[in-house]
Order: sequence, then C-alpha cells, then structure tokens
Amino acid sequence: METPRVQMNKYNKSGLYTLFNRGPSYFRLNSCLLVMLVCIAQPVHARQPPTLVLNDAFAPPYTTTAHDGFLDIVVSEALRRLGVNLKLIKLPPERALINANAGLEDGELSRIAGLEKLYPNLMRVPEKLLDFEFAAFSKDPNIPANWDSIRQYSVGHIRGWKFYEYHMKGAGVMLTATSPRQLFQLLDKDRIKVALYARWMGQAQLRQMGIKGVYQLKPVLAKREMFIYLNKRHARLVPRIDQALKDLKREGFYKRTAEEKLFPYAKGPL
Repeated sequence: METPRVQMNKYNKSGLYTLFNRGPSYFRLNSCLLVMLVCIAQPVHARQPPTLVLNDAFAPPYTTTAHDGFLDIVVSEALRRLGVNLKLIKLPPERALINANAGLEDGELSRIAGLEKLYPNLMRVPEKLLDFEFAAFSKDPNIPANWDSIRQYSVGHIRGWKFYEYHMKGAGVMLTATSPRQLFQLLDKDRIKVALYARWMGQAQLRQMGIKGVYQLKPVLAKREMFIYLNKRHARLVPRIDQALKDLKREGFYKRTAEEKLFPYAKGPL
C-alpha cells in the first residue's frame, strides 16, 4: 500500500508564510524595497538659504564685529523675511564699489543715491535705509561748519567717500585715510586740521580711541539718504528688499532698533 504524500503546510506554526516557498523574483523585489526604505530613512538636510555678500563701509554704532549694530539688525531682518542670509565684509570703499560693479561681491550695504550712474551694474533699492549725517571734526570748535570754510584748512577723509571727494574739490591740503582710526590719528597728531566723517560713527570712534579735545563742528555739513545697492544679477531681489524695508518701518521694528542702537549717541561725547 502506497504511503500517502504529506503536503507541507506553507504556513509555519505562527501562521506566517514561509520564505522557502518564494522564488528568486521575490527576493529581488524585496531587495529593491529595502534599498528604498533605507534611502527614505536617511536624515534630510534642509537646504541652506542663499547668502548675500555686501560690503560694509560702516562702523559702530551702525555695524559691529558682533553683528548687533543698527544696520546689522535691520538689514538682516529684512533679508531673513526673504529667506536670505546676510554676510558683511570690509573692503576699502573705492575697491568695494569696483568689486560690486564687477559682480565679485553682491553689492553695497549703504551708499548715497546716484552711484548707479557711475557704476552701471549696480541697482539701488528704492526704499532708503537711513538718513546719514556728514560731519566735520576738529580741535578748534570755532571753525565754521560749511564747505567753503573747511576748504581753507588741511582736511582729511577716508579714501573712496565720494560725497566728501565732490565737496572738497579745490581744497588746499587734502589727505586720505584708509580707515576711521587712521583718519582720527591724523587729526590727533595735527597732521590735519579737520577730519570729515559721519556724525555718530565719529563720536563712537573718538570714544573708542580715547581721544580728548576733539569737537564735532555744528551743525552737520549735510544729511543724505542712503540706500542698499545690489549687482544687477540680483535684480529680482530689489523690489522684495524694498518692500521688506517698508514693512519693518510700518511695523515699528525700524524705530525700536534706532532707539536702542543709535539714539544713545545723539548727544555726542562733548
């Protein structure tokens, strides 16, 4: 009598389908699925936001090495809302303009209006960044604070400051410095009679250097609106930054930051 053939149950004791009844195609398919699952399980790194590199010709209280100056905060916040990071670099003003126009850097943090006529590859963000006060400093507080009077003295300013270059045409003695520190060293050592610099930055620089007996001539020589400039390859960002700055002013962010970072210098060191 023939012994009956026992059909092996394809399920094991736990009720699961045994792998031994699967063919090679099963293993190929599941191998592919396993690879896909491993890939999906890998941590996803967030895409880093783009960074805008702008030249910064400013000093405290506008910008600081700790990135907590007035312009540090305002411009960083405006760009943050657009998903863009800010990086500031320090270059001599003249070289900075040449580099920005050539596209080696992305632009200028703040300059007076009209530079786009001299540097055609630069585009100005229409909304002003700040009102900048151009001032004169001297050991003689009786020098009249006007361009005609100042031209009669030995004068110094930082190389590349176009505004001072324009107004000092015809001056008898004109020296240029490469930094604010060097400028006020010239004044302190009597190499020049008048130093031309920004009002609040000049006061901050004198305090930092501990120089006494230097006065800001009053009133300030001029006030000018200052603007962000970008290389034209960033043309799409210009209207967006313009709107972001308007929003910061409308929301009160701009005013609050100015009160915290600029107003303490308003009275000056004298």
